[in-house]
Amino acid sequence: MVTMRSGSLAILAVGILTSQITLAADFRIGVQEDADLLDPHRARTTVGRMVFTSLCDKLVDVTDKLEIAPQLASSWSWSADNKTLTFKLRTDVQFHDGTKFDAAAVKANLDRALTLPDSLRKGELGSIDRVEVIDLSTVVLYLKQPDATLLAQLSDRAGMMLSPATFNSEDVGRKPICSGPYRFVERVQNDRIVLEKFADYRDAKDYQYDRVVFRPIPDTTVRLANLRAGDLELVERLNPSDAEAVKADKSLKFLVLSGLGYQNIVINVGAGPRADAPLGKDKLVRQAFQAAIGRDVINDVIGHGLYNPAQHPFPPASPYFDKQYPATTRDVAKAKALLAQAKQPEVAFELSFGNTTITASLAEMIQAMAGEAGFRISLRPMEFSAMLAEMQKGNFQASLSGWSGRIDPDGNIHQFVTCKGTQNDSKYCNPEVDRLLNEARLTPDVEARKSLYNQAMGILQSELPIIYTYYSPLIYAVSNRVADFKPYPDGMIRLRGVHPAK
Repeated sequence: MVTMRSGSLAILAVGILTSQITLAADFRIGVQEDADLLDPHRARTTVGRMVFTSLCDKLVDVTDKLEIAPQLASSWSWSADNKTLTFKLRTDVQFHDGTKFDAAAVKANLDRALTLPDSLRKGELGSIDRVEVIDLSTVVLYLKQPDATLLAQLSDRAGMMLSPATFNSEDVGRKPICSGPYRFVERVQNDRIVLEKFADYRDAKDYQYDRVVFRPIPDTTVRLANLRAGDLELVERLNPSDAEAVKADKSLKFLVLSGLGYQNIVINVGAGPRADAPLGKDKLVRQAFQAAIGRDVINDVIGHGLYNPAQHPFPPASPYFDKQYPATTRDVAKAKALLAQAKQPEVAFELSFGNTTITASLAEMIQAMAGEAGFRISLRPMEFSAMLAEMQKGNFQASLSGWSGRIDPDGNIHQFVTCKGTQNDSKYCNPEVDRLLNEARLTPDVEARKSLYNQAMGILQSELPIIYTYYSPLIYAVSNRVADFKPYPDGMIRLRGVHPAK
């Protein structure tokens, strides 16, 4: 009897040890929402970018100091007139399907991003006239005009490389084949995206986890509970209300960093019949709506002091941030006066939002604050990717959305408010705004460029197709089972050098 009991305990111990080893091989991330299409040329979600960071290498990357660094390109050089960009490429890279990465693959990807009918990268790469293959490891981008933003664009989805062999496959956005440290395994919609270590990756030794699993959990309480239970290694976009509890939990680490992104309210001003309403047609109504919103109240109540109020798309750390446009405070009397001036004492509209804990709280707070000024807002909670799809179709009046931010200011504004912007869901169009923002792309001098952005912001602050609410901090809770995780200001989760704690 004793022998059997000891054997049972031994088996149990082995089972526990095996379980621990299995768990140690997985890096499980609790994300706020599910990703959209896993095609870098057609994707637009923050979570999608997080997945791509482990899945798809880019021509260039971003360091923790927001500097451009080599990745698939080993070096690059500009011509004297800044209209020719030459990349020298690594020669030790292969895609997850075993095909070779070379200059022809770069040309194929950039051509696809520029010509695919539903590509969201067209605007980001719009300065490219043609791409030429010189040899296996040299590719040249010939530009229509100088573009101060291009390298920064190529450090994100525009510079990610898919295997050209997959371009005609129906699975290209469902089972992507790239060249990153992890390869795609499976996706269960709204449940998990699973990647596994790519054994032939050139720096495979620097990646200690066998699998990366992204778990979309919109409820912040459930997300944190999963972390505490040992079912996750990391939670991104932690609810600020949980910050103190995480700090006090000895099994967890609390990390916060200023990010590059923002949250906003996108208003449909020209996208089909749903724009044909007072909010969409009259800037006075939109000005009244802004006056009814207390950004400082949002920061205090929902952000617990971490949601820095935003009036425009450039965060305080950016050299393009300008105090000329301070965050407005709530003024119900002004809001009512503007509605009276617009001859609209009461305005009804629908506000769409992703069904996450924080966004739902924000929507309810905006509904209550604006209600006191004469706005009657109906709330439409949706799965986040579905909401984005509806916005692209023009099936919305106003939506709570956000942007994770880019290292170049162009990435935070141009595509959202220019007439042909690929993410201009509001369908706002002002030729003068286009002129100013297009000129800013050609202008490398910071002060001259800042002046152009300020002029554009003067127009946008009056017309308000977008109302910015707060700058998005990067807030993580990380299990103490994890060692050497470091947050990056671009908000991407990089696993190079991260390993199980000993």
